[in-house]
Amino acid sequence: MSGLVNRLARPLLFAMEPEQAHRATIKALKHLPIPRAPAPDPSLAVEAFGLHFPAPLGMAPGFDKGGEVPDALLRLGFGHVEIGTITPLPQPGNAKPRLFRLAEDLGVINRLGFNSEGHAVAHARLVARAGRGGIVGINVGANKDSSDRSGDYVTGIRAFADVASYFTINISSPNTPGLRDLQQAAALDDLLARVVEARDVMAEKYGRKPLLLKIAPDLTEGDLDDVVRVARARAVDGMIIGNTTIERPPTLRSPEARETGGLSGRPLFELSTKMLAAAYLRVDRQFPLVGVGGIDGPDTAFAKIEAGATLLQIYSVLVFEGPGLIGEIHNGIARKLRDSGRSLDQIVGSRAAHFAAGF
Repeated sequence: MSGLVNRLARPLLFAMEPEQAHRATIKALKHLPIPRAPAPDPSLAVEAFGLHFPAPLGMAPGFDKGGEVPDALLRLGFGHVEIGTITPLPQPGNAKPRLFRLAEDLGVINRLGFNSEGHAVAHARLVARAGRGGIVGINVGANKDSSDRSGDYVTGIRAFADVASYFTINISSPNTPGLRDLQQAAALDDLLARVVEARDVMAEKYGRKPLLLKIAPDLTEGDLDDVVRVARARAVDGMIIGNTTIERPPTLRSPEARETGGLSGRPLFELSTKMLAAAYLRVDRQFPLVGVGGIDGPDTAFAKIEAGATLLQIYSVLVFEGPGLIGEIHNGIARKLRDSGRSLDQIVGSRAAHFAAGF
């Protein structure tokens, strides 16, 4: 049924400008009855960061920036949903057009620039859904014009400590000038020290919330060494690898590939998976990793796990394949586990050295 719905809806959505189609999709999820997807195979359950995930695949941030439809997304079958990126103050983001479909490559380029309704609006929505269950992570960011960007992340921890299942510190978007500078060792150490302290203070009232760090797939080997060293020293609970890339693979065919911004979707798979595997080998299982970038089906999802991912996230591929892909990926992973005779935990990182080769 979901495949039929996608075949009917896709021509209508593709006739719209991408941001208009995105808003139409959010509106549909808010107002249409969404049947609950079948429960995932028990073999897919994941324990990570002190949380129980019914299945490894989650919705990446960027789709539900303001916490409008987390429950609808969970009903579609995601094991978790990450909303955001949310900045303290509302901001419009970059000038339009700023979102581009690369239909010939199954990719997307965005230069949205943290368009956000701000903390207050998103927090009110999440308070309204209290008690409904499900893992909903909060991806926090900094305002473009902030004089203290690290302070903006601290503000985000304080603002959402009562409603977040976990936090993601997003310092890797390429669309806010200078933001990726926070990945440099000294700046990152200061940032993590401040957000960990804020998290621990808020934990006294709301319980300890896992803290994840989201990094770019474009880091050099030396940069990755520094990031992992600081993340381990500051005892973050996990890392997400990775964000969009500013690289443009020579294989891209879509004319939109010339647009500036971050590239996501299928063309990101090789780069992000190599970075994931390299990070896995450096983290030495001190904390779990979330694999993002280029997952377009069960095979690439399973490869991410083999490269070192305990959890997975998708977004861009849904533009082209629709929500039926969620169950397809989970069923495919479960089938591969049965065929291999191994558990999900045994698969994690089993081919990391292979995927990291040449990094």
